[in-house]
Amino acid sequence: MATKSKKVTPLMKQYNAIKAKYPDAMLLFRVGDFYETFGKDAIKAAGILGITLTKRGAGSESEIELAGFPHHSINTYLPKLVKAGERVAICDQLEDPKQTKTIVKRGVTELVTPGVALNDEVLHSKTNNFLCSVYFGKVNIGISFLDISTGEFLTSQGNQEYIDKLLQNFSPSEVLVAKPKRNTFTDYFGADFHTFNLEDWVYQTDYANETLLKHFDTKSLKGFGIENLKEGIIASGSILHYLGETQHNKLEHISSISRIAEDDYVWMDRFTIRNLELYNSTNNNAVTLLNIIDKTISPMGGRLLKRWLALPLKQIDQIKQRHEVVSYLKTDGVVLDKIQHHIKLIGDLERLISKIATQKVSPREVIQLKNSLEAIIPIKELSSNCDNESLKVIGDNLQSCDVLREKIKETLNEEAPVNILKGSSIAAGFSAELDELRALSTSGKDYLDKMLQRESERTGITSLKIASNNVFGYYIEVRNTHKDKVPEEWIRKQTLVNAERYITEELKEYEAKILGAEERIMAIEQKLFADLVQWMNQYIKPVQQNAYLIAKVDCLCGFTQLASDNNYVYPTLDESHDLDIVDGRHPVIEKQLPIGEPYIANNVFLDREAQQVIMITGPNMSGKSAILRQTALIVLLAQIGSFVPAKAARIGVVDKIFTRVGASDNISMGESTFMVEMNETASILNNISDRSLVLLDEIGRGTSTYDGISIAWAISEYLHEHPAKPKTLFATHYHELNEMTETFERIKNFNVSVKELKDNVLFLRKLVEGGSEHSFGIHVAKMAGMPQQVLRRANQILKKLEKSHSSEELTDKVKSMQDEMQLSFFNLDDPLLENIKEEILHIDIDTLTPVEALMKLNEIKRMLVKKKQV
Repeated sequence: MATKSKKVTPLMKQYNAIKAKYPDAMLLFRVGDFYETFGKDAIKAAGILGITLTKRGAGSESEIELAGFPHHSINTYLPKLVKAGERVAICDQLEDPKQTKTIVKRGVTELVTPGVALNDEVLHSKTNNFLCSVYFGKVNIGISFLDISTGEFLTSQGNQEYIDKLLQNFSPSEVLVAKPKRNTFTDYFGADFHTFNLEDWVYQTDYANETLLKHFDTKSLKGFGIENLKEGIIASGSILHYLGETQHNKLEHISSISRIAEDDYVWMDRFTIRNLELYNSTNNNAVTLLNIIDKTISPMGGRLLKRWLALPLKQIDQIKQRHEVVSYLKTDGVVLDKIQHHIKLIGDLERLISKIATQKVSPREVIQLKNSLEAIIPIKELSSNCDNESLKVIGDNLQSCDVLREKIKETLNEEAPVNILKGSSIAAGFSAELDELRALSTSGKDYLDKMLQRESERTGITSLKIASNNVFGYYIEVRNTHKDKVPEEWIRKQTLVNAERYITEELKEYEAKILGAEERIMAIEQKLFADLVQWMNQYIKPVQQNAYLIAKVDCLCGFTQLASDNNYVYPTLDESHDLDIVDGRHPVIEKQLPIGEPYIANNVFLDREAQQVIMITGPNMSGKSAILRQTALIVLLAQIGSFVPAKAARIGVVDKIFTRVGASDNISMGESTFMVEMNETASILNNISDRSLVLLDEIGRGTSTYDGISIAWAISEYLHEHPAKPKTLFATHYHELNEMTETFERIKNFNVSVKELKDNVLFLRKLVEGGSEHSFGIHVAKMAGMPQQVLRRANQILKKLEKSHSSEELTDKVKSMQDEMQLSFFNLDDPLLENIKEEILHIDIDTLTPVEALMKLNEIKRMLVKKKQV
């Protein structure tokens, strides 16, 4: 016997057909005044939005979960879904239900994903919302970033490490990857990114080229400087394909694509970006560098500052141009105040013009665009007439957009509403027909008042009332006490408990005239506004240029404000390899100190001739890490164009900054601390240049003391002997490393001074020449509130160890162990030991690097352990 098929209503049949096209998205299905979700989508939506989960057709064969919300609440609920990582397909009614007798035609009008959002509630004003695509080529990995809300489109390609760094810098909201490469992406870059998988055929050279050429309407990509980026082009083409798939077809604001030129910017890998806490921190309450230095006023300025921080400059001329502007504005506070005052009046030009292109703009936003462009005029005048060349160039390039501003002014009402459907958007005097209809509509009250007065006098009914509702339109209401006075020609429409409602031919004619006028007013307003928005498309590029220039001025004004508020100085940049910082301060820590407590400033000098490696010893909590990080941050601030927190700074341009903190934890990824440390350090040793700045903090801490000392020693030796002679700061609590200065001429010892009191220690946080003798660990434990019994026992053990580990005893012990080992080693007839002997004898000591030596020792140790277990 055949099973009975489940009955499906026409509405659900339509829903299922549309849902099948968007299986990976939550479908918001418009039914009347509500957006509904069904089935698994409903269960998910109810959980995320906190709305009621109910059932459609409860108890019937077609029963299904249902959750919905009013259509006018879309801007409240949509952001919550997107922020929860959902892809949301918005399915609207494509025709007026009144115009059809069958089921209403519906279709997806927009697919909103974490990386493709234009809704202000989803976006953060000072942060880009990047959609990213990654393509794994045979030689390079291609990458592309697009912010549909601003029109910024960037691409690059390179090795795994470079792409990893870019993903950290740009923090995309969504990453597109070909389906066969989903596991490769996770293996390379981790599982923290929100990814979406595209079909493999999208990532084809010809298809990507064709997609980009068609979009930009050009014959080649040479004009954008990306024609040789094969993998970058494929990644970029896949992004545009995805926008088409998500129903985003109005993309005139994406008018160019730029190459992220790896060679133009300071190299920082993802570990360095994380360790320096530039704009993110693993600690929830930590203050980042961006929090401290961001004095920008406009959203465009805030976004550009993040880009500058991610990509510090290497070209001295470009850096000096920024410094010169800051220097000029610092000396002319009046110009600074005036420019900042006008920037406050400017809205988010990039996102406003993007809304024009995508036709998602409201009348009020167009007025905001006009007001923003007006605020640019005085900035243009101030910049063009100042004494700084770079500001003059910015002033000359700012567009006044006179015709655009005038057109908006004559077309739109200054108090235009948020929604065009609310009416009164078009200015009086712009359309004669519109003015006539408005006059008819507004004169209606007078007309009704006169009709009411006339009919009251004619019928003798003093309590007559004329009103209207959505069901019956206009009507005359008569109390029951007067219904015997009602004229015969009035037509009864509704009976109430205490009254009757009537209509007249005159009222019907008036209603048709008024309703016709209101519908016509709405249609004309919408048409005129749509025409204006379409006409404004020709101004996308000039407005985008203004947005970029204002962002640049805003950043430089912010740097000036920062320098004035915090006593930062103009750094000198040159082509030397020196780094000379006088009284440097940590920009973040100095702002966290209690009021009145001064920051202990420190000098740091590094060069390639005499003081290439500084070994900083000192106890934990003494401030070693702060000195390392402040050195990197001072260099970084200087090379993004800011003044720096110091008394003076002379910086030979740095091209790479590496930082490593000991025992950084990748254990969750299944790697040992030692292996993580070796991998991260190998990445430095394989990439250093003669302009690198290397900052190592407690390397070797993740293993036993003697292993740790050996690793730290070997790495320091390697950096000292490397032909590039990279400038290095090495903070460690292994005071045994102080002995390196006796062998290596360019390694110098410094320590963070402490003052020993009778039973305590005072951290002075001052860097002084010479090494420290011991670590004060027990003093730190005391400060942390360790029980007295533990502290006393620790002191006893320490004294015992210090006595038993005198250098003479240690030497004798090591020699004795060597003799013992030699005897047993060569007397035992064991193939394994013979193999180890052969291994050791055939090592070429002269060419062996320290890291290779450590690996070799590790290998021998494993062989011996294995033998022992057997």
